[in-house]
Amino acid sequence: MSWTQLIELLAALTGVAYVVLEILQKNAMWVVGIVTGAACAVSFAAQHVWASMGLNVYYVVVSVIGLVHWRRDGAAVGEGEIHLNPLSKKTALWSAVAFVLGSLAFMQLLRLLGGNASRLDAMATVLSVIATWWLVRSYLPQWLLWVVADVLSTLLCLQTGQYLMAGMYLAYCLSAVYGYVHWKKRGKIVHLPE
Repeated sequence: MSWTQLIELLAALTGVAYVVLEILQKNAMWVVGIVTGAACAVSFAAQHVWASMGLNVYYVVVSVIGLVHWRRDGAAVGEGEIHLNPLSKKTALWSAVAFVLGSLAFMQLLRLLGGNASRLDAMATVLSVIATWWLVRSYLPQWLLWVVADVLSTLLCLQTGQYLMAGMYLAYCLSAVYGYVHWKKRGKIVHLPE
């Protein structure tokens, strides 16, 4: 097994732990997210899939921010409860505009850099950035964004020969469907500070 396959395996294993902790809305998810993000960044860099590599660096940084937010926000609802923040129309509109403009800009940049699968890479990356920020804010619809982002990421990994990563993203997609149902059923809306 090559070093890149070992990194892929580490990313896949910690990625599964991450999504289980996300569904349960456990703060430990963010710590595991640091390891998963670093491993995925290395794996994507080895394949010259630059936007996904950068996305995973972003995940490492946002994991620290998310841990701070979730510790504070979790205190607002009590132990073991899933805290949800209502998604405003303004945030949804801003996110849609950011997705379209960000995807177009990334596609051009990735083509200039000679990246593999620039269209899929750009769209999956921008959508994942938005979904991650929605996760930090505990918006229920973040799970729906993840379904789409994970399908795009699965296709990207299949196209670039990263089969373990493709399996991880497919598992993420199925977990996102379950996560949406779980959070919708057990979540408690609280109005958290922006």
